[in-house]
This record gives sequence, structure tokens and C-alpha cells, in this order.
Amino acid sequence: MNTWIALLRGINVGGNNILPMKDLKALCESLGFKDVQTYIQSGNCVFRSDTADATTVSSLLEGAIEEGFGFRPPVLAVTEGDLTSAIATNPYPDGDPKCVQLFFLFEPASTADLTTLQGLKASSEQFELTDKVFYLHAPDGIGRSKLVAKVDKFIPVEKTARNLRTALKLQEMAGTLSS
Repeated sequence: MNTWIALLRGINVGGNNILPMKDLKALCESLGFKDVQTYIQSGNCVFRSDTADATTVSSLLEGAIEEGFGFRPPVLAVTEGDLTSAIATNPYPDGDPKCVQLFFLFEPASTADLTTLQGLKASSEQFELTDKVFYLHAPDGIGRSKLVAKVDKFIPVEKTARNLRTALKLQEMAGTLSS
């Protein structure tokens, strides 16, 4: 069995795309996923499945959510190894885990405008872009970050963000399923 982490984008935000975690868990179980666990209300799910393809896992979840709840959130399925790699290559390991954001990319951002983002960042902020993750260290918080407000415009690929604290918790949850 494969251990998967499903990262849902744009659910339970501002009263839109409401999907209670108990319903997400039940939906995952109805798809045949095993040992399903959810974490906080922003759409994080860890489970095991015989399915070996990330695109298939994502499509199954997106379709089932659309059928059951009437909206289709983008879902990025990553393996435990992918998540572990993203955490291990974090260029800001000493930053407060609440202030280090990992924007998981659905595809490489070959047309990212990093020069403009560099001009938008606060003096305290740092960032780095890889093929799979845009890392942002925002010690003053992401709520005030001009860079965060424009990241979708200048990194024009689908993405979903989690702070390092959440990523570490998901890694821990996935680890318990694999052992």
C-alpha cells in the first residue's frame, strides 16, 4: 500500500467551499482509502491506498468532492517521500515553523517572475523556488506580506500552501501509517 497526503486548495475559507473534515474522511473511506486521517480544517488528509499514481488519487478526490458537495477543489496528492523531501530541502530550517510557508506546486513554474517578487518582498522575507515548492520565510507573518498577496500572479501555476508546522504534522501522521 502507498501512503498519500492529499492537500486540498481553497476549502473552508471565508465561508466558501465548506467541507467538514469528518465528511472528507468518510468520502475518502468510500473511495476505498484506508487508515484515513485529517488534520485541521484547511484540507489535509493522510491515508493509504493501493493506487500508485498521484494524478489518479487527485482526480478521484476532486470528482468525489464535486459529486458530493457541488464544488471541485484542486487536490494535490503527494507521497510521503515527496513531503519528506520538501521538508528536508526547506532552505529556512531555523525559521519559526509558523512563519515558513511551503507552496506546493501542481507543476513546475517555468514562467515565474522572481524579479518582481523580489521587489515586493519585505526586507525580513526570504524566498526560494524549486520545481515542486515555493518556500517563503515571512517572520512578520503572511497576513501582512505584499509578496503573498501577489504570489499567484507572479508564479502562475496552481499551488496550495501549508506552513512548516502543518507540513511536519502531516509528515508525522504519514510516518505512523508507513510503520
